[in-house]
Amino acid sequence: MNQSESKKLKAIIVDDEELARQGLSMRIEQYEDLEIVAECRNGKEAIAAIIEHEPDVVFLDIQMPGMTGFEVINEVQGDVMPMIIFVTAYDAFAVAAFKVHAIDYLLKPVEVEGLARAIDRAKQQKEQKVAIPEKQKLLELAVSLTGKSASAIGELIYSEEDIVERADRLAIKDGSSITFVPVKDIDWIDAAGDYMCVHVKNNTHIMRTTMKELEAKLDPLIFQRVHRSTIVNTEQVEKVSSHINGEFHLTLSCGSSIKMSRSYKGKVKHFF
Repeated sequence: MNQSESKKLKAIIVDDEELARQGLSMRIEQYEDLEIVAECRNGKEAIAAIIEHEPDVVFLDIQMPGMTGFEVINEVQGDVMPMIIFVTAYDAFAVAAFKVHAIDYLLKPVEVEGLARAIDRAKQQKEQKVAIPEKQKLLELAVSLTGKSASAIGELIYSEEDIVERADRLAIKDGSSITFVPVKDIDWIDAAGDYMCVHVKNNTHIMRTTMKELEAKLDPLIFQRVHRSTIVNTEQVEKVSSHINGEFHLTLSCGSSIKMSRSYKGKVKHFF
């Protein structure tokens, strides 16, 4: 496999309508950085294809005979869970789609602009997941060798030009009013499509922004990704519990329990 092939996003199309699969496939094939590895007619085929191909993204219909798109997601939850872009004729499922962390929700017939936006979002999330900064690796190594905390040695690693002016508080607009939330009070953040749910002292604030944009405003020595769609304030973590299936759960001071994906375990283990 050459380098260009390795950078391609592997995609699966799931739809019970053959014409819908063909139409979406023709549009996706125009993107050189996407590769369709399977097309599925129903939920059972989708689950088997996801397990076999481990795709980066699945274009998933919701209303299908035998098994809905949401039931497919429930069956494959875990580290093999790909990014989900729902493609459906119904707008009534949008809220439910964002609750399962779909990265986009496209209505049939799929518009060119909407598809392009969804694919760009998938590529951004893929880059964030696989690109572990070299200085983050150095931080982990320094912590393991010295036994010091990440914050204690952070200044030795991050030069002045790397230090971004981080926000002390977030301005969250709600209708005609704006709420200012101190960053230090944030417990955790999770993504819901185009929106971020910012959880602060048992209250939830909704921001219209991307994970990447919000992450850039937060101190990486304190706020860490523990799942593709979840950021945690490590200073709020009170307990880390391991489960029989190998998964970890973080208990925060606010009482919330957050699932930590195994793929992020190595990246954050030095914080706890």
